[in-house]
Amino acid sequence: MVNVSFAQAVEPTFEKQDDLVKATYYYDNGTIKEVGFFKDNKLHDQWISYDQEGKIKVVAFYNNGKKDGKWYLVGEEKVKEVTYKSNQIVKVEEVEELQMSFI
Repeated sequence: MVNVSFAQAVEPTFEKQDDLVKATYYYDNGTIKEVGFFKDNKLHDQWISYDQEGKIKVVAFYNNGKKDGKWYLVGEEKVKEVTYKSNQIVKVEEVEELQMSFI
């Protein structure tokens, strides 16, 4: 007899918070993959993406579905800060991880 098992997909959760909806997406192993907000069915406010070990990989900001503000892309050794305004890149620079302390 062969025993075959498949990973159960973990469904995302959605929670109403005032005029926003907080969305949490998960990896198949149950760890959080991404957390962020929707407003009027558009990406809005802060979104944070994690790797499977729970380390932050990306901190992003949206304004009514458009990339806006400072995004942080966390690499193995460096953090890139990308500044957006209305979906357009304004500036890219490397920063210290300590500058992400607002999270």
